[in-house]
Amino acid sequence: MKTLLKSQILRSFWILRLHHRWFHRHNRFLGSPIFAQYEAQSQGEQQLPEYFNFASDVLDKWSQIEKEGKRPSNPALWWINGRGGEVRWSFEELGVLSRKVANMLSNQCGLCKGDRVLVILPRIPEWWLVTMACIRTGIILMPGISQLTAKDIQHRLQASKAKCIITTDAVAPAVDSIAGSCNFLQTKLVVSEGPREGWLNFKELCKEAPDSHACVRTKIHDPMVIYFTSGTTGAPKMAEHSQGSLGFRPIAHKRYWLDLTPADIMWSTADTGWVVASLGSVFEPWALGSCVFIHSLQQIESTIILNTLSRFPITTILGPPTLFRMLAQSDLTSYKFMSLQYCLSGGEPLNPEVMEQWKSMTGLQIYDLYGQTETGMICAVKKGMKIKPGSMGKACAPYQVEVIDEEANVLPPGKEGEIGIRVKPQRPLGFFSRYVDNPEKTAATVRGDFYLTGDRGLIDKDGYFWFIGRADDVINSSGYRIGPFEIESALLEHPAVAEAAAVSSPDPLRGEVVKAFVVLSPAYTLQDKAKLTLQLQEHVKKVTAPYKYPRKMEFVKELPKTVTGKIRRNELRNQEWGRV
Repeated sequence: MKTLLKSQILRSFWILRLHHRWFHRHNRFLGSPIFAQYEAQSQGEQQLPEYFNFASDVLDKWSQIEKEGKRPSNPALWWINGRGGEVRWSFEELGVLSRKVANMLSNQCGLCKGDRVLVILPRIPEWWLVTMACIRTGIILMPGISQLTAKDIQHRLQASKAKCIITTDAVAPAVDSIAGSCNFLQTKLVVSEGPREGWLNFKELCKEAPDSHACVRTKIHDPMVIYFTSGTTGAPKMAEHSQGSLGFRPIAHKRYWLDLTPADIMWSTADTGWVVASLGSVFEPWALGSCVFIHSLQQIESTIILNTLSRFPITTILGPPTLFRMLAQSDLTSYKFMSLQYCLSGGEPLNPEVMEQWKSMTGLQIYDLYGQTETGMICAVKKGMKIKPGSMGKACAPYQVEVIDEEANVLPPGKEGEIGIRVKPQRPLGFFSRYVDNPEKTAATVRGDFYLTGDRGLIDKDGYFWFIGRADDVINSSGYRIGPFEIESALLEHPAVAEAAAVSSPDPLRGEVVKAFVVLSPAYTLQDKAKLTLQLQEHVKKVTAPYKYPRKMEFVKELPKTVTGKIRRNELRNQEWGRV
């Protein structure tokens, strides 16, 4: 342990010295065109600019700074696949390639500003090119995870009226099986080495496309990206973010949760379908001129993560608590993280025990984050702040976060209530614009002057927030937001199931998992509990995304209900968590 601490002290010394030298030579970074142009807005002295586009106003500006030698030689995007494949692109190369993709989307695919494209790509470089190309053209990006089933894809295409889908050979068959029912779908693009019948080849078209492209002018409140987010009832909703809510917030409030420099190398392990991927591997690090590091991660394994941290000069890692719980179970004494300085965790509550284990074995703190698809980061434990194990930290700019009661009154420190963000008289930058085509759901997120996060918690006398639990029935497993309605609907399609209820259940690794309470059909006799459990789990995997299946199952004679016949999920959830 003494040797480990000594090596980390030396490592910290040399990294800080290198950072100091670089900033001493290039101390004009904070005065660069990116931040200088918006300095008044970041100080709250002026209204937001009318026009903003992350590709032209940030990515291309860093490309120019790079040409002038005012940025370290780090790549802007550094990708590996763990099998020898590697991509290292500068901001200039990112600009050239994303302009080629922008031309491809506009010319060969016939897409225009405001059109929607569903993008289901794993952690491959093309995802970052498509993201920037959509921003350049004003096309609305809709990311999706690769685990989506044909039914999930069909719902997203039909609900969004998407004109284009971009995916890989692995997902293409599922798309083909439902494409005929998606009347608005005009173009299918596949990222593949070879041709596929009925699909345009992304790589071939990209080679042929010109690299000169005039970025469209987008207003700061123009829609930029739509995320599908699960709720307690119905299919996933479409949460729409603007150019400003994701792209401009890190500029107006630089370092509001991610404290990086252009000399840093940032690795976010998030799946490309989640908002954390956009925050942690696009907008936040690139706004600060940092390098985004990506491992394709076909499998999340401790040895892969630890070997990568040992072999590459990664200074910052962002992952869910599940990742750190998994890594803390390994023998970390055989690994040396020669560059790692900053560990961030978000997506679900982090156990204080894991924080202590990680610190004792690596000498590094874990900084906790709290956010949502609709809001981005809400609270954070930032560099320099005192770490209170188990706390989510303090409110992130520009949010005023409070704990409120059922009448939207602000509660005093130590009093449990619902976590809310003040949105009146003015909605702060960072919020989603709306749930598309669902004004009722959009309006239902506000109580009095506050946006409702759906989470319960409390604030202490020092302004630190503490998570207690969900105020609704949404299940958060390993950072995946799962709506109980989707699980219950899938189970009810099986002939053995008469009724079903899905709730969260504690799990030592994932924090919480889905548990299903099942009432069998009258004509069905339970003979082999284990066999039927496995059948129902496999059924749910086929009907909806595999990560949503119930890892626990209990067969019951009846479900608790209200007088109007609604299932009392809260009663079942409290039973699972020992709150009865």
